[in-house]
Amino acid sequence: MIAEEQNKVKLNAYNNDWYKPGAGTFKRTLWYFVNVLFFINPLNPVSFVKVWLLRLFGAKVGAGVVIKPNVNIKYPWLLHIGNHVWIGEEVWIDNLTKTVICDNVSLSQGAMLLTGSHNYKTSTFDLIIGEIKLQEGTWIGAKAIVCPGVTCGSHSVLAAGSVATQNLAPYTIYQGNPALPKRKRNLMID
Repeated sequence: MIAEEQNKVKLNAYNNDWYKPGAGTFKRTLWYFVNVLFFINPLNPVSFVKVWLLRLFGAKVGAGVVIKPNVNIKYPWLLHIGNHVWIGEEVWIDNLTKTVICDNVSLSQGAMLLTGSHNYKTSTFDLIIGEIKLQEGTWIGAKAIVCPGVTCGSHSVLAAGSVATQNLAPYTIYQGNPALPKRKRNLMID
């Protein structure tokens, strides 16, 4: 019976006091409401307002960024978006730590960037965070998930519904759960 008790999750003992997302409580609360009204709200299609708000809250955002309706962004002050990035409907950027989206990256509908998870090996289900970097020209397909600590190499592709649990090599197309390399990405020259 004692060994069985030691091998159980105890969520009442969960403690993430070590985690500091930056910004103060007021700024995080204000962002919550701005996020709900202007980003998650499916009735707001205006990208330039969203870009302006992200910059206002500390995000670094390049030129030509398109942000579709119903996008959820956790903490803009931990977000860097390059030039000519497309962020599709229902994308969730759950950036508990630094998240970098380089130039010419496309995040398709419902894609998720998850910088946080939990340590299933501990009874206290400890929080784990890891930075995500999407290098230039990366395409994250619809409903695909990028997990904490993953770097997607230049011009890599994560196919629809796939889950990246490890770094993706440049110019390579990945598919599945966990995502595995399927073939090279050969871009045609215009």
